[in-house]
Amino acid sequence: MVDTGACYESKRIRVTVNGVTYERDVDVRLLLSDFIRQELGLTGTHVGCEEGVCGACSVILDGKLVRSCLMFAVQADGCQITTVEGIAQGPDNLHPIQEALIENHGVQCGFCTPGVVVSMYSFLKENPEPSEEEIREALAGNICRCTGYAGIVRAVKSASRKAR
Repeated sequence: MVDTGACYESKRIRVTVNGVTYERDVDVRLLLSDFIRQELGLTGTHVGCEEGVCGACSVILDGKLVRSCLMFAVQADGCQITTVEGIAQGPDNLHPIQEALIENHGVQCGFCTPGVVVSMYSFLKENPEPSEEEIREALAGNICRCTGYAGIVRAVKSASRKAR
C-alpha cells in the first residue's frame, strides 16, 4: 500500500434541513452541496459549475440565499437550511413559484429550475412586488442553458401577483 500522505479530518455537524435535524460526521472538506445531495439524499440541489456562478446549487441558509457549492458542510454547523424540497408543501402541493414556472413554460430542461425556485423564493420574500427589471437582475445569478428567460420572468411575475 502506498502512503499518499493524505490526511482526512472529520467533524460532527448538526444542521436542520427543511425542518428536519440531522447530525453527521463529515470530512471537513466536504462541500455543502455534496453533503445535501450525498449524505441527506436531497438531490433537488444541483451542482453545475462548482464555482458559484450558475446558481443550480442555491439554498437558503439561515434566511440568506447562498451557493452551496462554495461552502463546506462544516460551515453550516448549527444552521437552518432550506432546499428546493422544503419549499413545496408536498409533492401534490407545489409552491406558487413552481406552479407559475409550469404554467408559463419556465421549466425547459429542468436542470436550473431548482436553483431558480430557491432564488426566486428568497427574492420574493425580500421584494414581493418586483418590477421586471428587478426580476431579471435577481435572475442574473441563475444561468439557464436552454436560452430562455422569458418564461421564467413571466412565472416570477405571476407568482408575485398570486401571492398578493
